[in-house]
Amino acid sequence: MQSPTAVTDLTSRRAGASRDTRTTSWRNALIGRRTSGGYPGHTRAREIDRAATVRALGDARAEGQLTADEHTALTELAAEARTLGDLAELVDDLQRRADAPLPPSPPRSYRSTVLNATLGVLAVLAAIAGFAVTGREDPPPVAQASVPVDLSAVEPLVIATPKLTTAAGMTLFRERYRAKFGDTIVDEVWFHEDYASVKRVAPDGAQWTVGYDYRGGFQPAPGPVLSTRERNRVPVDLATVDFEAIDKVAAAAPVTTKVPQGVVSAVSIDVPNSGSFGGRPVAEINVRNERSQYGDVQVSITGEVLKVREVR
Repeated sequence: MQSPTAVTDLTSRRAGASRDTRTTSWRNALIGRRTSGGYPGHTRAREIDRAATVRALGDARAEGQLTADEHTALTELAAEARTLGDLAELVDDLQRRADAPLPPSPPRSYRSTVLNATLGVLAVLAAIAGFAVTGREDPPPVAQASVPVDLSAVEPLVIATPKLTTAAGMTLFRERYRAKFGDTIVDEVWFHEDYASVKRVAPDGAQWTVGYDYRGGFQPAPGPVLSTRERNRVPVDLATVDFEAIDKVAAAAPVTTKVPQGVVSAVSIDVPNSGSFGGRPVAEINVRNERSQYGDVQVSITGEVLKVREVR
């Protein structure tokens, strides 16, 4: 797999960066070293591990540790990562609060599995023995006629699950978000094809934020329940976002960004606190391909194209 020059330069520079105690702890937690009872670094990563890394990169971008180009490059690398070690290398020079996800639990021991299986077999044998002693005195059961069921007469129930990077998917998310929280206010939201991650103001006060993952339903994101919220963070009301207009821009984004055989990998919405679009809601459409080439389009929440970054 080829990496673009920008990504190569970025990962080379980050490999030589100094690391403090907090970043080393974060890296060890993600890799899951043997000393902590977790998986080794060559263990294959799960989707939830990649999502945790993407959230960490998003936090680092919001705190000013990463530039926009660095954030985009590292996010794309996280989506392509195959092992926990690969993910750890992307964040090992970041300052992290104590909200890193725990390493995945190691497999259950073989001895425990064998013991449980043995106990199950003994229970079955005991049941058979009891039946052999008492069953002879019982009269034989009376055979009951079975009633045939015509399965062809039952209509199958098909529940549509649109991709969350489409207008239909984002609209469905918004309605379920409203039903869950009673409003449509978010600090930031990331839409991927089959899941989304969102941050909102915590009930404990505006100085705290709380994250959720969405996969057909909402559940707290991995890590501590609360994290410190930026003082100048401006929320976005999803009710004001024109998902249809953004979807039209996204449909043309692979051509606009000139990414060969590119597909829309993610759509994020938030209010940047700096830069050309600081203080206004912006949607960013990320495009990538199998060769790790990528580009992105930034649009207003009404679908106006603000900036295009072509393939790199």
